[in-house]
Amino acid sequence: MVRFIELFKPIARFFPDIKAPDRKVAFNEKIFWTAIALIIYFIMSQTPLYGIGNAGLNDPLGSLRVIFASNRGTLMELGIGPIVTAGLILQVLAGSKMVNIDMSNPEDRSLFTSASKILSVVMTVFEASAYILGGTYGAIPVTTEIVIMLQLVMAGLIVLLLDELLQKGWGLGSGISLFIAAGVASTIWWDSVAPMGPMTDGKYLGALIAFAQSIGGGLAGVRSVLARTGGLPDMVAFTTTLGVFAIIIYFNGMRVEIPVSYARYRGFRGKFPLKLFYVSNIPVIFAAALFGNIYFISQLIWQRYNNLNANFWLNLVGTFTVQGTQYQPSGGLVYYVVPPQSLQLTAADPLRALVYLALLIMGCVFFAVTWVEVGGMDSRTVARQLLDSGMQIEGFRRSEVPIRQVLDRYIPVVTILGAILIGLIAGVANFLGAFGSGTGILLTVGIIEQYYQIFVQERITELYPAARGFLGE
Repeated sequence: MVRFIELFKPIARFFPDIKAPDRKVAFNEKIFWTAIALIIYFIMSQTPLYGIGNAGLNDPLGSLRVIFASNRGTLMELGIGPIVTAGLILQVLAGSKMVNIDMSNPEDRSLFTSASKILSVVMTVFEASAYILGGTYGAIPVTTEIVIMLQLVMAGLIVLLLDELLQKGWGLGSGISLFIAAGVASTIWWDSVAPMGPMTDGKYLGALIAFAQSIGGGLAGVRSVLARTGGLPDMVAFTTTLGVFAIIIYFNGMRVEIPVSYARYRGFRGKFPLKLFYVSNIPVIFAAALFGNIYFISQLIWQRYNNLNANFWLNLVGTFTVQGTQYQPSGGLVYYVVPPQSLQLTAADPLRALVYLALLIMGCVFFAVTWVEVGGMDSRTVARQLLDSGMQIEGFRRSEVPIRQVLDRYIPVVTILGAILIGLIAGVANFLGAFGSGTGILLTVGIIEQYYQIFVQERITELYPAARGFLGE
């Protein structure tokens, strides 16, 4: 019987592919290709879609755009959303055992990558169609719709190839991580020091600029920028942003260290670290993708079939009100998967905040547990990796069973506890209006740490080539 995932194999041959390098790529060359990918992303983020003009009122993603590294009305309209959604679908299928995948098998890994690529393109076509048919760009001719569709699909393919370029070893990290970090960093910078204005409250847009301007107005002037109305960045949000960075960095340093010894070299001892955030930012990426897709799809359904709130069943999915250029959730399921993004909104509806926080934490725990199994981070796989690298846990015989039993004491605990903390930090930061959103900051800190580790490892292997084997290269 042919497995479901094997159905993607013949289709994958027709998709563009980036070949892995057949040589050791120099560190400076990796920096070059990573910079090229980032420049292309920024160019696409500022290139408007041809044919839309100023058409369309609503923004289907709104404040969730920072998480999807997207920009309204540009070639990066969809951002990394289709790629993350495709990964989300495959992870759920694999985690529920509806699709059998052995990630330790190279052929299965290759099939999983092919399936991710094909589903990413399918999701690009689906989301682009939903944007157009849902009236995001207003009433436009059919020929213009086709042109916009082609632009979005081509842009999606470019993003997919840029991500593959970095992941195949030509660059550093992954395109998804790079684009998320770049988008969040630019949002934080803009909200902090943007000189645009003056705004409706007489202060400038950037929180720090507005704060400096208000100092001359005495205590009353300072109070006016601590918590600004109209969604303008304020000092509460700026302080929250700094605080979230500090908290995440602190928790990132917490780990359980298991003493190990190296069988090949007598006397060599070390520590095998199990971080509190064992699965890093993976759970919050998938939880954000799930919530974002619920928001996106329910908004399109409401706009097309239920904009008078006359259908009881569709009201359970979600209802909206128009505020400026965005549709704000006002009821139904979607109301509880989009956080109140300021202290005032949280205080006005604490029940919404609590339900959102509970759903976010449950989503993070589910995806963390699933990723440990699918991503080869479970006790059995880690124990086998330790043995294959010539290591053993001190005080135990060199066998997979005792090592797995020791790891079973820690891996489930750090997986669940870390996921709960990730959801809690991201949710509370959202409630306080942190720049770039709590989820975005959480992702960015994890991404920066990953890049730091990559830089250190790359420099070590450049200076000491003999260390490549020890580092698993």
